[in-house]
Amino acid sequence: MCFFELQIQLDERAAKGLLRSRRTVTSPQSTRLVVDGKPYLSFCSNDYLGLANHPQLIEALQQGTEEFGVGAGAAHLVNGHFASHEQLETELADFVGKPAALLYSTGYMANLGVVQALTGRGDTVFADKLNHASLNDAMLLSRAEVKRYRHNDMAQLASLLEKTISGRKLICTDAVFSMDGDYAPLPELLALCEAHDAWLLVDDAHGFGVLGCQGRGSLSHFALASPRIIYMATLGKAAGVFGAFVAAESVVIKYLFNQSRSYIYTTATPPALSVALLASLKLIREGDVRRAHLHSLIMQLKQGLAGLPWSLMESDTAIQPLVVGDNQAALDLSVALRERGLWVAAIRPPTVPEGTARLRITLSAAHTSAEVAQLVEVLRELAR
Repeated sequence: MCFFELQIQLDERAAKGLLRSRRTVTSPQSTRLVVDGKPYLSFCSNDYLGLANHPQLIEALQQGTEEFGVGAGAAHLVNGHFASHEQLETELADFVGKPAALLYSTGYMANLGVVQALTGRGDTVFADKLNHASLNDAMLLSRAEVKRYRHNDMAQLASLLEKTISGRKLICTDAVFSMDGDYAPLPELLALCEAHDAWLLVDDAHGFGVLGCQGRGSLSHFALASPRIIYMATLGKAAGVFGAFVAAESVVIKYLFNQSRSYIYTTATPPALSVALLASLKLIREGDVRRAHLHSLIMQLKQGLAGLPWSLMESDTAIQPLVVGDNQAALDLSVALRERGLWVAAIRPPTVPEGTARLRITLSAAHTSAEVAQLVEVLRELAR
């Protein structure tokens, strides 16, 4: 009986154009993929600097495996904290301008761990309505009171803060919003934190490695520094490998590895990955040419898609959402591109608001100008 009910719900999702499915990649992560046995030019990866298949990272991972083996064997606080983990935490903290850092298995686990450790009953979490699902889940599980504000609406947030007179206050925000590609107003958010004695948790999953001086992220992009800021970034997007980290004041990091359940009660990531990430961090530091090329591709795409019946959202980042509107129409457009050898994912509710189904076009420094021109040409052809 329960299975029958589940199938009914799946059928309902399918009728609304909301059923999810997976396809199997049989090639290395790259702008050129083999998916279900067919070759595609991909515009749906978060590998923004094209490092996921970089030979230096492959070599570093091999060296790390030879030195440390395959698995960590235990949690960091048991016997799973290796020298490569320690070195990576130190270098990441220095890179983003924070006193200390802590590695997590994923960005999802990092956000869960931070919010649940720092807030609870009697505290309040303030969150942008377009935040990533991991931040939404984290605040609900924290048992703190949750107050959500309209996307980037600083006036509404200020009003909510003024009405909160007790307990810890934590503002959570994406730095670059994953489905819209726009920035959070981090300077204004920090000013509100200063005025209302709050912390600011910045999820920089899509800014780290791409924005700021040497790719140091959104804090560098906005020239921000404050002990109130708790900074989280993932290591499987622009960094090209896997994992995440939180950087903050030393006392916050020490508190997290004593109180953060998603850190304490999980096996550490393989130490070989940290060896690969140390190599990745070096490439990120030296990646100004990659970032400049990525920026030129963003400008090329925006200019090329101007005037189409589907509108690009306002974004200066590698995330360029092309809003179609109807769920099935977005799926149909994605399929039409796939039939022409182009892989672009259709994003539908509940990931994005109703009526804003879209193609989430993502660019990489590994793309060429000719490849972007090919995408533009096919989309213009489909529009006709």
